[in-house]
Amino acid sequence: MLDSLISQDLKMEKEKQPDEIVTTGVLESLQNFIRKCIVAVLSYGPMPRHIAFIMDGNRRYAKSRSIKEGAGHRVGFSALMASLLYCYEMGVKYITVYAFSIDNFKRDPTEVQTLMELMEEKINELLENRNVINKVNCKINFWGNLGMLSEPVRLAAQKLMASTAGNAGLVLSVCMPYNSTSEIANAVNELCAERRDMMQREHAGSSNGRAAGSGAHSDISVADLDRHMYTAGCPDPDIVIRTSGETRLSNFLLWQTTFSHLQNPEPLWPEFSWRHLVWAILQYQRVYPYIEQNRIQAKKQL
Repeated sequence: MLDSLISQDLKMEKEKQPDEIVTTGVLESLQNFIRKCIVAVLSYGPMPRHIAFIMDGNRRYAKSRSIKEGAGHRVGFSALMASLLYCYEMGVKYITVYAFSIDNFKRDPTEVQTLMELMEEKINELLENRNVINKVNCKINFWGNLGMLSEPVRLAAQKLMASTAGNAGLVLSVCMPYNSTSEIANAVNELCAERRDMMQREHAGSSNGRAAGSGAHSDISVADLDRHMYTAGCPDPDIVIRTSGETRLSNFLLWQTTFSHLQNPEPLWPEFSWRHLVWAILQYQRVYPYIEQNRIQAKKQL
C-alpha cells in the first residue's frame, strides 16, 4: 500500500510541467522569506527561552475526522516535529511536552497498549531517521517514572537520550509517564536520601575524631528541591500552551509555572501551526512587563 502511494507521488512529480515546478519553488522561497521577516520583527521584543506544550486534542481530532485514534496521535507527532523546527527558527532553546500522564494508565488497556506501541515506533523512528534531530542539534530528555513504561519503550527512550546527550542545540523534554505531584514526591525522596547520606558521613567523621555537623543541613530550601526536580538546570517555562481550548494544567509542571503565561488556543494539537505559535509569542510579549515585574518582586521577598 505504502509502495503504491510512493509510486503514485513519484509519477505525479514526473508529470509536473516545468512551469509548475518553478512556481512551487518560488512560493516556497517566498514563504521562507516571509517567515524570516516575521521572526526578525518578533525578535525586537522579549522572546521566550522555554515553551511547554500540553498536546491536547489528538483523540478529538481523530474522532472529528472519523479516523482511528492512533492516526490522530500520528498527526500529532508530525505537528510536534514541525513545532520543533519553528521554535528553533525563533531561537527558543527549550521545549517541553506533556506526552503521557500517569493517570492515562487508567484508560482502556487496549488504548494504552496502542499508545505504547506508537511511542516505541516514533522513538525508534527518531533513532533511525535523525534529520530533524541533526538539523536542530537536539538533545532529548524523557521526564517521568520510566519504570512504568513497557520494557521496549523504556529501552528505546533510554537509547535515544544516550544518543543525543552530547547535543548542544534545542532541548526537547518529553514528559511520560508524568505528573507534577509524582515529580515533587520524587524530589523530596531524593533530597531526604541525600541528607541521610550526608548525616551518616558526618557521623562517621565524628567517630574518627573530626567535629560533627551542627545540624546546618536540617533546613530544606526551595533551591534544594529545585536541584532534584526533573527540570534541574532548565529555566522555568515562559509560556505554557494547552491546545483545544482546555483551561486546566492537568498536574503538569505545577512547581515550575508560577510565572508562566498560560495560553489555551482553540485548535486541537494536530492543527497547531506556525501562525498559532507566532500569535502565542505576540501574546507573551504583550504581558511580559507584568510577568517580569511580578518575578522581580517575588525575588525581593526571598
